[in-house]
Amino acid sequence: MSARRPPSPPDLPASLRRRRISRSRPRAGAPVWLFDLDNTLHHASHAIFPEINRAMTQYIIDALQVGHAEADRLRNGYTERYGAALLGLARHHRIDPHDFLRVVHTFSDLPAMVRAERGLARIVAALPGRKFVLTNAPENYARAVLRELGIERLFERVIAIEHMRDRRMWRAKPDHTMLRRTLRAAHVRFADAILVEDTRSHLKRYKRLGIGTVWITGHLPGHLPATGRPHYVDQRIRSLKSLRLGTRSGRQKCSRLTRRTKP
Repeated sequence: MSARRPPSPPDLPASLRRRRISRSRPRAGAPVWLFDLDNTLHHASHAIFPEINRAMTQYIIDALQVGHAEADRLRNGYTERYGAALLGLARHHRIDPHDFLRVVHTFSDLPAMVRAERGLARIVAALPGRKFVLTNAPENYARAVLRELGIERLFERVIAIEHMRDRRMWRAKPDHTMLRRTLRAAHVRFADAILVEDTRSHLKRYKRLGIGTVWITGHLPGHLPATGRPHYVDQRIRSLKSLRLGTRSGRQKCSRLTRRTKP
C-alpha cells in the first residue's frame, strides 16, 4: 500500500550540503545511482500526471489555437519522439520553455498529491555509492516533491530538464549527448552508473552506452506480466525495497548490479 511521507525537516544550506557530500564521496568505482523522479521515487500516475497532462493540453490549445484532440496528439507525439513534450513545442512552435514548465507544473495542493512507498528515505539512504536525480521535470517541481518525500538531502544533485540544455538546444532523457556531458561533469564513468527508471525507452537507449539499468514497474498504470524483462534491463523490480541492502533479495540484487561497477 502506498503512503505519503511526512514533510522532512529543513535541509542544510546548499553550501554546507555540498561540503558534507564532498567529504564522504565514495572511492572511484563505487556505484552511482541515477534515479528518475516521477513513477520511480513516487507514484505520479495517481494524481500528478493526470493534472500535468491536462495542463499541457490546455497550454497547447491556448498557445497554438488548436482543438483538444490536436493538442493531445501533439503532446503525446512530442513526448514519444523527444522524451518530453517541451522539446517538440520549443523546436516546432517556439513556445517559451520556462513559461511552459512553470504553468504545467503549478499545483493547488502538491503535498496532498504525493504518494510513495513506506520507508523510502531508509531505502535510498541504505544504497551504497553516490545518488543523483535525473528527471525531465523542472527543478522547482522536482525539489518540491523530494522535500515532501523527505529525501532531498540524500541526493548529491538534482539534474532537471533546465540543466540538460546546452547552448544550441533544450535536451532531455533519453538524449545521449546530454547524458555523456552530465556524467562527464560529475566525473562518473558509464560503467559505474545505474539508471533506475520506469520508462523502458529511456532504459533501452541508455543501455547502449554501457550503464546498468533497473526497470521499476510498481507505479505504472495498467497491468504488466508478473515476470519477464526486456534484454536491455538488468533488473526488473516492483518496489525500491527490492534494492534495499537490509534484505536478502535486496543484497543479491544490489550485488549483481554493483559488481559490474568495479574497475
